[in-house]
Amino acid sequence: MPTTLRHHGIVLTDHFFPVPLDHARPDGEQIEVFAREVVAAEREGEQLPWLLFLQGGPGNGSPRPVGPDGWLRVALRHHRVLLLDQRGTGRSTPANRQSLAARGTPAQQADHLAHFRADSIVRDAELIRERLLGEGTQWSTLGQSFGGFCTLTYLSLAPEGIQEAFVTGGLPGLRTSAEDVYRASYPRVAAKNAAHYARYPQDVETVRRIAAHLTEHEVRLPDGSPLTVERFQYLGLLLGQGSGSHTLHHLLESAWISGAAGPELSDAFLEGVRAQVSLAASPLFAALHEPIFAQRSVSTGGTRWAAQRVREEFPQFDAERALAAGEPVLLTGEMIYPWMFDLDPALVPLREAAQLLAERSDWPDLYDTERLAGNEVPVYAAVYDDDMYVDRDHSLQTARAVPRVHTWLTGEWEHDGLRVSDGKVLEHLFSMARGER
Repeated sequence: MPTTLRHHGIVLTDHFFPVPLDHARPDGEQIEVFAREVVAAEREGEQLPWLLFLQGGPGNGSPRPVGPDGWLRVALRHHRVLLLDQRGTGRSTPANRQSLAARGTPAQQADHLAHFRADSIVRDAELIRERLLGEGTQWSTLGQSFGGFCTLTYLSLAPEGIQEAFVTGGLPGLRTSAEDVYRASYPRVAAKNAAHYARYPQDVETVRRIAAHLTEHEVRLPDGSPLTVERFQYLGLLLGQGSGSHTLHHLLESAWISGAAGPELSDAFLEGVRAQVSLAASPLFAALHEPIFAQRSVSTGGTRWAAQRVREEFPQFDAERALAAGEPVLLTGEMIYPWMFDLDPALVPLREAAQLLAERSDWPDLYDTERLAGNEVPVYAAVYDDDMYVDRDHSLQTARAVPRVHTWLTGEWEHDGLRVSDGKVLEHLFSMARGER
């Protein structure tokens, strides 16, 4: 029986669904997918339309609400919401170093992880829709970031299951390779660095000093793993969030402390860095970040660590070169590099499997461009003008290629607008669906 909790004006009901690991073999191995139903307490007994929330990532579990706050408050006015822990995340059957250790060889682990992309997530959702709502039913979807990628896959594989779709910062390029993604991304990250240093000019010297220290000393984070210059540069991931620049500055303020042997990086700073750069909570993000762009029709030789290869085309991100030239050291962004699987304790056991995934060349297509060209499902999408993670131009190209995609191009919010706007982003999209905007 599902577990139900009541608190702070909402009713939460937990559901577990058995689904095939490989949907092409429905009678084969089964895994479990967890989803949490949320409804406003005062509407618990009503027959409300359903809204499936598809989380960003890949590799992140759904939110754990403690009340009707933010976008959820807006959604609960109209819907019963299902917060899906996409396969491998949250309370669903895990896919991490601990569970994969029982999977055998790296090749077997890689084959297992190949079943955790958007196509499998969408097929899970369809099974859940039929079991929860019944055959012939429809629900609406809300896709944040990677959840928007899943939405376009959903419209390619099973559009009959969706009444209407909402997307925030997540319209993917339909025929965009991983190399295309990063060639568009690095200049946006460089611009975010420039904006941060203009806001906090004192951080230029602080970052240079830290980078120089890391090139000359062996530094370890509180979990014992090495902090290299490149790993330090990964803090630039923060710059794509609304308050990320301020968070980064406040972290850098705590960098130095006077020790017995002179200035050294403080424990508080190193713990703050560990919390930002460790992928222990979301290893699938590292293992599958580039494969979410891999499709047979756009990639012939695998992704092959595209972010690392394309980075060589942007020498301004070379910290040693910047230090020698007296230039600001640029931080990086939402890129996954092979060295992460050498340094992060949660990823080291997955190193060989990740390499095999990077070399894999037989990925099926995630988007059916012919089917999408005839799309009849209304889609209301927030496209952020200054989105560091998802390229605006790629999103707008997709919107032009898929009928009934209505876009709201806004510069008011960053990529995390759904989470930080106190419901304003979702309310705007709902008003578009109602014909009020």
